[in-house]
Amino acid sequence: MDERDGSAVPAGRLRRLAGMAKLAGGVAGGMLAEGERQLRAGKRPRARDMLLTPGNARRVTKQLARMRGAAMKLGQILSMDTGDLLPRELAEILARLRADAESMPARQLQEALHQAFGPDWDPALFEFEWRPLAAASIGQVHRIRTRDGRAAVLKIQYPGVADSIDSDVDNIATLLRMSGLLPRHLDLQPLLLDARAQLKDEADYLKEAKYLNRFREALAHDQRFVLPEVLPDLTRRNVLGMTYVDGESIETLALQPAAERDRVMSALIELLLTEMFELRLVQTDPNFANYQYRERDGAIVLLDFGASRPFKAAFVRDYGKLAAAAMAGDRERVAWAAERVGYAMGEPGSRYRELVLDMLLLALEPLRQEGPYDFGASDMPSRLMAMGQSVTGFRDFWQAPPTHAVYFHRKLGGMFMLAHRLRARVDVRGLMAQRVKS
Repeated sequence: MDERDGSAVPAGRLRRLAGMAKLAGGVAGGMLAEGERQLRAGKRPRARDMLLTPGNARRVTKQLARMRGAAMKLGQILSMDTGDLLPRELAEILARLRADAESMPARQLQEALHQAFGPDWDPALFEFEWRPLAAASIGQVHRIRTRDGRAAVLKIQYPGVADSIDSDVDNIATLLRMSGLLPRHLDLQPLLLDARAQLKDEADYLKEAKYLNRFREALAHDQRFVLPEVLPDLTRRNVLGMTYVDGESIETLALQPAAERDRVMSALIELLLTEMFELRLVQTDPNFANYQYRERDGAIVLLDFGASRPFKAAFVRDYGKLAAAAMAGDRERVAWAAERVGYAMGEPGSRYRELVLDMLLLALEPLRQEGPYDFGASDMPSRLMAMGQSVTGFRDFWQAPPTHAVYFHRKLGGMFMLAHRLRARVDVRGLMAQRVKS
């Protein structure tokens, strides 16, 4: 053990509030400095320009990564909103949050282990490796060996994370309001209430174990995928014990022939559709680290099911109708289905309604193309971003999208980015046509 490794996770309401206050003070100071710089240059400073500086981006991401927990996780969730919720500039700041957080020091790690297994639990009996394999927003992962000799891992939650969710969400919401970047009329409350519930689910490792078991059962006969096995004797609410599954970063697949890249990406998109339309349980975290590739047999390793989210049958049915309407190119049916999903579409014939329809059809472009869609050559995200700038003129009409759609689109956006990174070609329309009728 090395006591110098890692930084302690701030625990307790007051300490985490102090961390957020430090962040807010640093951002405010950065805004003042930028405002003075612009005045000296003869410019009239705008609040947006003063906030969205590289210095403030570093302050936000560094402090959230140090705090970890719900503060960092909510920042990651919001950064992947794919244009549904945040202004592009603020999403770009939050997108700088890395998958790897700072690890906790050995003393705090021992505290977490004793809390889970009791003071007599001996890490040496399990060949516990003190240096983590990975550290993320809610916990970190350590290699061990089970009593029967199997390679395994323990996913260990940072102390105090579960208890700080409500206060972290409230503090992040306050910072967003202070930023001045959100429409004044926008009601964030439904999304924040949902985020609280989602984060509390992710902090319950017993629930994650149930989700993992459900996915293992659903994919038991699909040789394309490999999942770890839950170790019940080493699983608690704040520690998840699993068998170790080896694999390389999914991004190493970029070195494989085009046919292999297309095969793997097609399997992942097919899996997402299976999650949505058959299981109605979607792993909504698009972090590339949740997928690995095994070159020796072409298997796809699936990891981390804490962000799994059940979807109501009505939402799945209505989203299927939206997809079918987009595949048919029927604008009126798209508008009708989008309203059933929960989108505010505006008055029939209005310019706002036509703009939102254009954006929806563009976002669903892979569904509308006959044959394989070339993700590597697609500039759809930049075209969608450019079109989204037009929405700023209709802020009085704009409403926060339904929370189910935000989470599903977060995963869709992640799949698009991965397919683009791998330069994959996938017949998305063909895969969707197996599940919905246009």
